[in-house]
Amino acid sequence: MQIFDILLERGFIAKNEDGTPKQVTNPEIRDILNSKSITAYIGFDPTASSFHVGNLLQIMILSHLQRAGHRPIVVVGGGTGLIGDPSGKTEMRKMLTLEKVQENMSKQKEQFKRYIDFSEGKALMVNNADWLLGFNYIDFLRDYGRHFSVNRMLTADCIKNRLETGLSFLEFNYMILQSYDFLHLHKTYGCLLQMGGDDQWGNICSGIELIRRVEGKECYGITCPLLTTASGSKMGKTEKGAVWLDAELFSPYEYYQYWRNVDDRDVIKCLSLFTFLDMEEIRKLSQLKDAQINEAKEVLAFEATKITHGEKAALQAQQDAKSLFGEQKTGDSIPTVEIPLEEIQKGIWVIELIKRSGLETSNSEARRLVQKGGAYINQDKIDSIDLQVTEKYVSNGEMILRAGKKRYVRVLVK
Repeated sequence: MQIFDILLERGFIAKNEDGTPKQVTNPEIRDILNSKSITAYIGFDPTASSFHVGNLLQIMILSHLQRAGHRPIVVVGGGTGLIGDPSGKTEMRKMLTLEKVQENMSKQKEQFKRYIDFSEGKALMVNNADWLLGFNYIDFLRDYGRHFSVNRMLTADCIKNRLETGLSFLEFNYMILQSYDFLHLHKTYGCLLQMGGDDQWGNICSGIELIRRVEGKECYGITCPLLTTASGSKMGKTEKGAVWLDAELFSPYEYYQYWRNVDDRDVIKCLSLFTFLDMEEIRKLSQLKDAQINEAKEVLAFEATKITHGEKAALQAQQDAKSLFGEQKTGDSIPTVEIPLEEIQKGIWVIELIKRSGLETSNSEARRLVQKGGAYINQDKIDSIDLQVTEKYVSNGEMILRAGKKRYVRVLVK
């Protein structure tokens, strides 16, 4: 199978209900990608010191393109990051200093190297500050601003959706700067393709139009779907916050457990997007049902952790998980209590659950345990006494409560 069809089958290209590509600027790109090696880019804003699972989808796209013989360009937005992309935002992003942008960029660069091979010109990593920060404003307006229609810009979703809540002139310039990025990459490196999330459609089309006007050449754009779970929430979020790719912010064990505990309905999608397993093998795993789906989750957790943190860290996380959960299954050395399914479906306050499980003997002791940071549910620290425990915490009919490092209780939900 050729690369465009691989990306489409695995879910990297947004689809219509009939399975056809949703937002591809020109269908010719399918034949171009499948027939010759090209250069393609995706831009990343250095707004944090680490990427998270929400960014991983686009990083994996570049990795797949490289495996198929194409040359990916990672554009780190050292220049545009000083402004902030208004796409998908209801208010203006927090302004970052140049020093903070540079600090974030240096940390992000190390993360990219886990997924993309930058040796011998196989991939490029560039910073758009190198060409944007030196612009003379008047010259830029005369040379490139004249190619943009304000009326047309106002129809783009990334701008139109912000008009009700307010859009600064600073942010309004973002589309023009990103469009110039594509032009610069095309002229300098022969870049033909830009990819990005659905919310980048307007920016991508604007860049293609600028290249057409200035260079008289055709370039292409493809969008990937915004990442959500089966329940409709953003993927890559936990009770603790974002699932970071930096081991110091989110440990390899926590990362492993995040994938191990995804919703049953999301397992096959995640295997397709976040591992390099063949789709034939993934289709076999999709046949697993009920309790057997946990086997697919274990494969997902190991493969995803191996890619992000290395095989050694993935094996250690797998071993740590098995040592705990292997002990649980014996039922000999860990106390077990039962809670009716109906109560979990309605939601039960975590303080009440800790007391009823016998982990603590009173509500006040349970509250102190949580407030001191010693309470865990399925290896995730319980950060709030107001947490309501529901079915999402239940895996294979059970969940684990822990106090400190040694006291466990298995909660069977029946």
